[in-house]
Amino acid sequence: MAHERIDVDLPLAKVYELLCNPVHFPKFLHRIERVDKVNSQTFNYTTTIGDEEFQWTTNIIDNLRNTRFAWITINGNLNQTGTIRFTPLNNGSKTRVDISLDYRTFFGEADADLANFIEGLPDQLGKDLKKFKELAESDTFKDEESDEKVKESSEVTA
Repeated sequence: MAHERIDVDLPLAKVYELLCNPVHFPKFLHRIERVDKVNSQTFNYTTTIGDEEFQWTTNIIDNLRNTRFAWITINGNLNQTGTIRFTPLNNGSKTRVDISLDYRTFFGEADADLANFIEGLPDQLGKDLKKFKELAESDTFKDEESDEKVKESSEVTA
């Protein structure tokens, strides 16, 4: 399990808005390649570790607006759980983000690539939160989303 914290120079409601949708996780979580929304509570994740593709489905188990957001894996070949907590700072002009993230195998010992992935989680999570802070504070978090939509629509018309 990894736990990291970072202070973001944005109001709590804005930070919560950016982090409460797992579809946006690949923008800053380096180890997540793709997240697809199934419905308002369920999301499919995909990543590659070594030569193996891992896919898992999570359900949101806690979504207390501007306070806490949490999810658990309900099926797949990798077990991921996560919690994000939000704390207002400086009379609401800043927000502290605390994230806890854990990966486990559902059964048996992890192979070397997966074991390295899990062991490297604390260091990577710190880097990922710094990337989130950079994207959010520079107001480019949404720009990446717009760029992706433009790219997708141009690929469709090409």
